[in-house]
Amino acid sequence: MYSETVMDHFNNPRNQREIPDADGIGEVGNQKCGDIMRIFLKIHDNVIEDASFQTFGCGAAVASSSMATEMIKGKTLEEAWEISNKAVAEALEGLPPQKLHCSVLAEEAIHAAINNYLEKMGLEPWEEGEGSCAGCSGCGTD
Repeated sequence: MYSETVMDHFNNPRNQREIPDADGIGEVGNQKCGDIMRIFLKIHDNVIEDASFQTFGCGAAVASSSMATEMIKGKTLEEAWEISNKAVAEALEGLPPQKLHCSVLAEEAIHAAINNYLEKMGLEPWEEGEGSCAGCSGCGTD
């Protein structure tokens, strides 16, 4: 049912911890299945230096969180914003159709954490569907 990669990230999750002084925190949930995902970001000069997560949910949710944090470390905010749920699912070597919502939560949690950071910096949050800097009003990173 699950790929070896999903099972590895579930049994040996990467970055499963809180970052107490996180620059951005994104929390999302799925009321239908009860999964709750929180992503923490440490950002310096527009680059995600550290990322971690806390997830309450199924194995696919934990694996998606783990993979997502691995994928965004070292990326600029714009690069991290562009990581899609499809990319997370592909990096996990697939998820069953009924578990694809877990990779969607990972994408949404990344977006929420980035927007939390932008708001803390006094900047406008990015909109879903916008290319990272589309409509941006001056963060100086374009």
